[in-house]
Amino acid sequence: MVLYFYPKDDTPGCTTEACSFRDNINRLIAQDAVVLGVSLDSQKSHAEFAENHKLPFDLLADESGKVAKSYGALLDLKVFKYAKRHSFIINPQGHIAKIYRDVNPKQHVREVLQDLHSLQTQ
Repeated sequence: MVLYFYPKDDTPGCTTEACSFRDNINRLIAQDAVVLGVSLDSQKSHAEFAENHKLPFDLLADESGKVAKSYGALLDLKVFKYAKRHSFIINPQGHIAKIYRDVNPKQHVREVLQDLHSLQTQ
């Protein structure tokens, strides 16, 4: 599983990253990966974002930030909270196999595909 956290629906970097996952979904599926996106936006916001960009994977609404916090991906500025752009590859046993803390939205999927291949050939 590729679990990726992102700050906000329909912002430039988040749209770039989501569309990159969309554009590479067949390659990800070929590597037996499921993609899930997570932000603190509402389910309604996610539904509109997914529809506008024809995203073929689920977006999870973590409005409280509990999930993001549990992965160390929550930025809480007290007056404003959002998910940091962090991603995780989770293996079939449910263990985190790879952590990405410094994500470039334009290049991230390429890194994920390479790492999925490496992890599967170990």
